[in-house]
Amino acid sequence: MIAIETFVRILDLGGTFVFAISGAVAAVNRRLDIFGILVLSFVAGNFGGITRDLLIGAVPPAALTDGRYLLVSVMAGLITFFSYAGVDRLRTPVLWFDAAGLSFFAVAGAQKAFEAGLSPVMAALLGMLTGIGGGITRDVLLTEIPQVLRSDLYAVAALVGASIVVIGDAAGLSYGLSALVGGALCFALRFMAIRYRWHLPVAHLSAQQRAGMDPSNNQEPH
Repeated sequence: MIAIETFVRILDLGGTFVFAISGAVAAVNRRLDIFGILVLSFVAGNFGGITRDLLIGAVPPAALTDGRYLLVSVMAGLITFFSYAGVDRLRTPVLWFDAAGLSFFAVAGAQKAFEAGLSPVMAALLGMLTGIGGGITRDVLLTEIPQVLRSDLYAVAALVGASIVVIGDAAGLSYGLSALVGGALCFALRFMAIRYRWHLPVAHLSAQQRAGMDPSNNQEPH
């Protein structure tokens, strides 16, 4: 029987690897050099977990003390650098891996928050933050609007997965069972959102309003 701590660490490392690949792909697409690719790999794969550990007082963060986190991040970056054509052809499968990583991080983050003594609501929110933190930091470094704020139910799926862990703990279920259910639900929700373009409502603007928000229309005449 795998101990809870070992199970959470496996989920953490699995999520780190698949998110690191997403960071490396984004770096290659922006024409960064190999150092930039490795930096984005580490950021995407680890900053969600680092933020979580800092918030719960687990310092120094596991990603900075356990060499396996750095190792899997570098491996993901090098695989992408040397085999980008193959990784790019797997764009759709990479989305599924990203959804799996989101599931891993959400349920692992919620459990770590519980172990730190946080309330159920805060544990669910911290689980969500663990899942989306790396992607937000990656996009900020690339000067883009974070995808998690506009992508198909990304943060919502992470919150649902983390909430299932919280509900399972309140119901007296084992962490393994609640993590399995929460992770599966998070993955399924993200899968359906990608496949059928599900998204949350956005504000509808008129053509005149959109034109007024276009920075190119506010330029001073020369």
